[in-house]
Amino acid sequence: MAKKALCIGINNYPGTDMDLSGCVNDAADWSGVLAARGFAVQTLIDAQATKAAMVAAIRALVTGAAAGDSLVITFSGHGTYAPDENGDEPDGLDEALCPHDIKQGNVLIDDEIHQLFAARAAGVRLLLISDSCHSGTVIRAAKPDPDAIGARPRFLPMGAWLTESKLPRAANGKPATLVALASTLSPWAGAISQAGGDLLLSGCAEGPNNFSYDATIAGRPNGAFTYYALKALKQMSATSTYADWHGEIRKSLPSASYPQTPQIFGSKAARKLKLFA
Repeated sequence: MAKKALCIGINNYPGTDMDLSGCVNDAADWSGVLAARGFAVQTLIDAQATKAAMVAAIRALVTGAAAGDSLVITFSGHGTYAPDENGDEPDGLDEALCPHDIKQGNVLIDDEIHQLFAARAAGVRLLLISDSCHSGTVIRAAKPDPDAIGARPRFLPMGAWLTESKLPRAANGKPATLVALASTLSPWAGAISQAGGDLLLSGCAEGPNNFSYDATIAGRPNGAFTYYALKALKQMSATSTYADWHGEIRKSLPSASYPQTPQIFGSKAARKLKLFA
């Protein structure tokens, strides 16, 4: 039974004026922890993490796995929405991840992620760890909480990367500032199999204006969720479960400085599995 991981961290988003600081450190931190637990780890950092490279790496990870294998994918970077092109979203928007080259329109939407994971063999166990936002405004950049000094929400509004002609329109014909969202799930959510022991750990709750923060803690940039998740992991015993880990993370988040509520998605059985077994 093989253990493989892919860790993605993107600070640099050329042309958006919304670069981040802690995502590359997140990827390095997750990579080190997973390697120490026996995973063969690949990383995609900044310019390496184009949409084409992300798709190719995820496809290779998934199609190269056999029954009994454990896969982990971590993503630290911006989340966004993208105009729905196949009509399957009631609000006309797809949840999406932001690759390094998103300014060229290369967004990775939830439908594409679902298709990538549909190719995996039965019996392949999957853990997704997302330190990014999956809700926010359309045009304006999300504002940080006043107490989260120096922190930036990891959400990229469509107005930062789409041309004005492609943005959703308001009743007056002008680009919409806000839209009513039918879903604010992580774009990874569609990859989760309730029957297959899959899990998604997400840095923030569902719903409008819930954000994962890019932070500086003890003088070092990190995702607030990644920092406290890894800090909590050090307290876990050999018999600890994912539910135990999530509970330990929740002792630190939300906080006054980082008002985000980490979430765990998956079946009760999957939550009771031993960590990274």
